[in-house]
Amino acid sequence: MDTPPPQTEPTPPTDADVAAFQAQLGRPPRGLRAIAHRCPCGRPDVVETAPRLEDGTPFPTTYYLTCPRAASAIGTLEAEGVMKEMSERLHRDPELAAAYRAAHEDYLARRDAIEVLPGFPSAGGMPDRVKCLHVLVAHALAAGPGVNPLGDEALALLPEWWRKGPCVIPEPEPDAADPEETRS
Repeated sequence: MDTPPPQTEPTPPTDADVAAFQAQLGRPPRGLRAIAHRCPCGRPDVVETAPRLEDGTPFPTTYYLTCPRAASAIGTLEAEGVMKEMSERLHRDPELAAAYRAAHEDYLARRDAIEVLPGFPSAGGMPDRVKCLHVLVAHALAAGPGVNPLGDEALALLPEWWRKGPCVIPEPEPDAADPEETRS
């Protein structure tokens, strides 16, 4: 893509954000803490999750990509072998490996600022391999350019998923004061 989406500040989730999340993933959010990045269309595309769910189970990712259009495009990259090529480059390029290790440390520091999970790995295969581009792109969007080099690379390979407008239009909540709703 020529121009990546602009960085956005994390915000507390609104009712509209939760409805969009549910429409995007077809289920209610678990461990939702914040909207970590907003798509240029205004909908959440990355959420920040708690390191542990309410029942104490560790949650596998701090940054979770929710936009189905972006997720589908990333799935195409994965199917095309991008992860394998990136992992191979990590073993040949010490500068890339060092930058990716720094991305891993950033991810852990961000998660640990919420709650420390001793001995629990970061995500996406960091720091030694590329296991999930969805996580790397989510981290790149949440943290901003220059933090996760392979997330930035994958993001640059994606189409502008927001150009067609919002990926979902959540159903509005029925208004209890609506006379049509109270007749029956």
